Amino acid sequence: MRKDGFTLIEILLYVSIAGAILLSVSIFWTILLQARVKNQTMAEVESQGAFVMELITQTVRNSEVIVSPAIGASSASATLTVAAPKNPTIFDMSGGVIRITEGVSAAVSLTNSRVVASELTFQNLTGAATPGTMRVNFTLTHVNPGGKNEYDYSKTFYGNASLR
Repeated sequence: MRKDGFTLIEILLYVSIAGAILLSVSIFWTILLQARVKNQTMAEVESQGAFVMELITQTVRNSEVIVSPAIGASSASATLTVAAPKNPTIFDMSGGVIRITEGVSAAVSLTNSRVVASELTFQNLTGAATPGTMRVNFTLTHVNPGGKNEYDYSKTFYGNASLR
């Protein structure tokens, strides 16, 4: 007489193998999603930092005079004399946001709410008989309200620009 079906040992073996495969796939999937979020976090900080640095250095290059900080001094804001109607152009930081104010216009945020700016410093490196030169540095940190590792990223940006 022939019996069709599975024994209890075979069923337990198949269930344990399937469970191990599902566990492995779910762990792999979780790691993959965390890596994707980490890459997006890094890209957000990098792109905003590059944008802000490019705008500041390009504005310095195209300006006529560095009004502040004074030669040899450092400051948390910079005032530049530029062509009208954007004169003066001021870069500063307020509430963790880097801003630009052009002429009589209201301040415009250069960073968004997903990053927090800190340590914004402008240093006037202008030497005698040279065009104005300014060093800029700031740090951007991704907002991480949940304290999750994949959202934990910070980078300091450095740049120099000279008047043309």
